[in-house]
Amino acid sequence: MSIISTLESKFGRFAIPGLVQILAVLQMIVFLMMYAGPPEMQAVVLKSVMPQADKVLSGQVWLLFSHVLVPPFTSAFACLLTSYFTLWLGRVLEESWGAFRVNLYVLWLVLSLGVWSLFFGFPLTSYWLLNTILFAVAVLIPNEEILLFFIIPVKMKWIALLSAGAMFFMFLGSPASIFLILFANLNFLVVFGPHFAQMWLHQGKVAARRSRFESAQLPQGSFFHQCVDCKKTEIDNPHLEFRVLDSGDEICTECRAKRG
Repeated sequence: MSIISTLESKFGRFAIPGLVQILAVLQMIVFLMMYAGPPEMQAVVLKSVMPQADKVLSGQVWLLFSHVLVPPFTSAFACLLTSYFTLWLGRVLEESWGAFRVNLYVLWLVLSLGVWSLFFGFPLTSYWLLNTILFAVAVLIPNEEILLFFIIPVKMKWIALLSAGAMFFMFLGSPASIFLILFANLNFLVVFGPHFAQMWLHQGKVAARRSRFESAQLPQGSFFHQCVDCKKTEIDNPHLEFRVLDSGDEICTECRAKRG
């Protein structure tokens, strides 16, 4: 049993269901407080939620977390759109992981950025919450399509790449922002880093096998893939796709679906 599973079995009952959705709604409330009231209200709200070393050291530790409520945009339409998108992403992620793991993922992001801000004083917004949830969902369902601006169908993986590109240009414009970007994506790298490493390793093994297969110049009718269950090969059905199991055997997508 993994460490996360052990923690979930002991402390899972303390998890907050729908945490991301709750934060998205609170972001809209904070937006209304900042921009629907008197002009001086914006500064008052920011001072109340942004991490400040003297206040945190005096006991106001919630300031390490409350910065996630600061809306990323000043436009009501943009803020409403990002909050709605965050609501949807949070629901998808919780359906895949469960409330406890989502809570840990979000807590890691919020706390690491809060501590980072104490030392560097960089203003924070809820953009980073949206970004880290987006990246996680894009890995889990990369080909899921959403309607961008409720009109244009776009796959999740392309939206995530667009967001990654925006961070790259942020770095080009201000190289010092690399530390902010690193802290804001540390939870994602730790959670999904092993997944990417395993995927690249698997691709390398497949490429090496294919190279050895092609260089051997085997007789006509020789196959490269064979399903361990139905024994079909790519010669039997050129449209079959094959996946490598943990045992090293290959299985076609049809038999994999039957296994559940």
